[in-house]
Amino acid sequence: MCEIRVELTVPALLCGFDAFFSCVGQIDAKNLEVTSSQYADGALAVNLWDTVELWNHEQAAGYRKKQEVPYDPSSSNDCLREATARLNRYGYCFITGVPAAPEPTEALLEQFGPIRNTHYGGFYDFTPDLAKADTAYTNIALPLHTDTTYFTEPAGLQSFHMLSHEGPRDADGDLGGSSILVDGFAAASKLYHEHREAFDCLSKVPIPWHASGNQGVTITPAMRAPVIEFLQSGYGDDLLRIRWNNDDRGVVPMEKSDEWYAAARIWDSILKDKKMQYHFQLEPGTVLIFDNWRVLHGRTAFQGVRRMSGAYINRDDYFSTKINSQLTRDEVQSWSLFQDRNNLVESSKRIISRT
Repeated sequence: MCEIRVELTVPALLCGFDAFFSCVGQIDAKNLEVTSSQYADGALAVNLWDTVELWNHEQAAGYRKKQEVPYDPSSSNDCLREATARLNRYGYCFITGVPAAPEPTEALLEQFGPIRNTHYGGFYDFTPDLAKADTAYTNIALPLHTDTTYFTEPAGLQSFHMLSHEGPRDADGDLGGSSILVDGFAAASKLYHEHREAFDCLSKVPIPWHASGNQGVTITPAMRAPVIEFLQSGYGDDLLRIRWNNDDRGVVPMEKSDEWYAAARIWDSILKDKKMQYHFQLEPGTVLIFDNWRVLHGRTAFQGVRRMSGAYINRDDYFSTKINSQLTRDEVQSWSLFQDRNNLVESSKRIISRT
């Protein structure tokens, strides 16, 4: 037997290396060592990001300032690095000091990834005029939900920048329109620990989702999906995504309807618990960006007319931005080859152990 040591650099792995070559002769597999100089001993990316931190109203209100990232067009990578770290840990962040106009808002969001086009268009800039058949285009209260549940892959990031809000105020001088966020992973954790049967139902029973309110638009995902989605992999049960919007939900399978509605009522009560909700006012100059796979959003009713802008960004495009804002190019190439989830805190979404 011969001993062979093969050391491959990242460029060799990426460019033209024949992974299926034939080797004439006998090789002792026990003595064949393949290493990557960029990924030796698995040390890469252990501390790329802080671990995912669950939050409720009290915690979110307490670290509002920590969630703010100053807008600096002259140092965009610093902004991206700080913003993606907060998005990974908490699921949302605020970019402050952004000019209250659509052009700089769109330019900022494009740094996080290409803006996703849907039946609502790409970058959105709208008032409550019912230009689309969607309650977002009104001034009524919106219950907590995630967006685009009806796509096979829902939008990864969502953003809002309120450019203006004008109109008659109430007796307290308030226009209303308070934004509401809930950590969907924290809600799922609470459901798991306090109502296990309800959790099992909402994570195992796939239901249909749809968008059919606008003329000529009928969108359904390639497959039914449960409210609480897990990524089944060799690395354990990772909590992947919350998919929840009662207005976009189809008919629950008859044989599971009693069980599902009982579980959904418990889930809804957790989302409506004021202790879980973070309330705040959007302001011109501050852009809210959040993980639509994790954070549910809603709002209270408002008076007058407000102009809202924002966009959707695909998860994979955003994840590319996140990786590249945190790592050197060599580290990026190494990670993309091995994708060691144990060394990358994207996998720290594994907040619920089901064993």
